[in-house]
Formats: sequence, structure tokens, C-alpha cells
Amino acid sequence: MKIRIGFEIVQTFPHPTPMLAMLNVHPSRDRDLLTPDTITCEPYVPISVYSDDFGNLCSRMTAPAGDFLLTADAIVADSGEPDVATPGAIQHAIEDLPDDVLIFLLGSRYCETDRLVDDAWKLFGEGPLGWGRVQAIVDFVHGRIAFGYEHARATKSAFEAYQERQGVCRDFAHLAITLCRCMNIPARYATGYLGDIGVPVDPAPMDFSAWMEVYLGGRWHTFDARHNHPRIGRIVMGRGRDASDVALTNAFGPNQLKSFKVWCDEVVD
Repeated sequence: MKIRIGFEIVQTFPHPTPMLAMLNVHPSRDRDLLTPDTITCEPYVPISVYSDDFGNLCSRMTAPAGDFLLTADAIVADSGEPDVATPGAIQHAIEDLPDDVLIFLLGSRYCETDRLVDDAWKLFGEGPLGWGRVQAIVDFVHGRIAFGYEHARATKSAFEAYQERQGVCRDFAHLAITLCRCMNIPARYATGYLGDIGVPVDPAPMDFSAWMEVYLGGRWHTFDARHNHPRIGRIVMGRGRDASDVALTNAFGPNQLKSFKVWCDEVVD
């Protein structure tokens, strides 16, 4: 399967402003790129690229005053297979986890494990371990939060989503991640493209998506608490502790988002 991905983002700046962007496909999918995943800008400014501590590609630039457009358009090869389910994946004892996985057991900006640990153990402490426990958490989050773009709030945390019982995909991910960490299961935040491939087309404008990955059976597995069923054509861009590690853009000064467009569609030859 071939999938066309891309975006057009326009921000307005009152004066020249340094900024970072995490808008490239994750390096783990580099081998699948059939055309270059190159970010261009208008007006033109130099863009340098570096790899952050989580292995994500980050672009660094200084946006000029006025409207500033960032865009990319690429073709990605994909297996066309849905997310892989591994019901037998085991949960590791903490002492057996690799060192670099331990950070994904800790609380973070949007994932306040200290505020949810008691509730987590009451809800899931008597249930199965491993894959079954994660699925129980995903089922719970899927049923607890009502999805709606009108519920989006940039500062909303997992605990707030748990209390308010409404949010967008990042809130589903943050709550599921936090509950997994409370139950000693390493979980990390992932963001990227997820088009309406193999499912009814959503009439709402396309957006980037968020989900979680959990460490079971010696590797990372994808879970999506918003959709709660395997999806086709998931293309990761960034991974981190929570949304603060994978912000699409970080501007070091005032700005306004003027327009935002994302596409992720199967290419029909």
C-alpha cells in the first residue's frame, strides 16, 4: 500500500522568532519513504535538523515576521496490515526492564501518576497482567472519555481528562499512559498520521493523531484508546513521555496559528 501524507501550517509572528518543529516522519519509517519527507517554508529561511533524546527528528529555524508557512508532502509505503495484537505478551518485573525503558514508568508533565495511582490499583489491581491488563485499561479509557474537538485544551492533563470525562485523542493517550505507568507497565506517547483507511471517512477535517506504545514481552506495542481497535496505515512522527516531548511546533515568542491542514490518504494507482 502507498499512502500520501503531508501538511500545511501557517503561523503569524509579530517579529522574527526562533522555533522548533517536529513534523518529519520518525526515522524508524525512513526505509518506507518512497519520496523525500522534506519540510519547506515560505518565506524561505534556513532549516537545520537534529535528533532529540528520544530519537525524533527536530527542525530548527527562525520564523520571519508575518505569515510563515511550513509544508511537506511525501509518499510512504505501508504493509496495509492493521496494528499487530500480541495477547500473550508478558508484563516484566521492574527489575528486569532495560535501563532506557524505566523513564516511561515515571510521572511527566501531562501524566500525573501520583494523582491516579490509588484509583488505578483499585480499578485494575485484581485483573490480569501483561496484555490483558493493558487492554483492560484501554477499554476503560475508551469508555470513560467522550471524544470531541470542542473539548480540546492545550493544558489538559490525564487527571483532568479522568475527572472531566471528555477530550481529544491526546487526552485518551495521556490517561491510558498514566494508568499503565501506575500499574508498573512502561508506556510512552506517540503521535503521527492516521488516515481513514479501512474505516468510514470521518467528516471532520484531518488532523494528526495520538496513541500510546507499551513495553511488554521485550518490545513496544501500539494501543489506541480513542479508537480501541486495530487501524491501518499508522505512521509515527514522534515518541516521548507525553505531548510536551512531541509538540508539532515550539515557538520562542508570541504567534498565532492562522491555518492548519493535514492529509493522509491511500494512493490508488
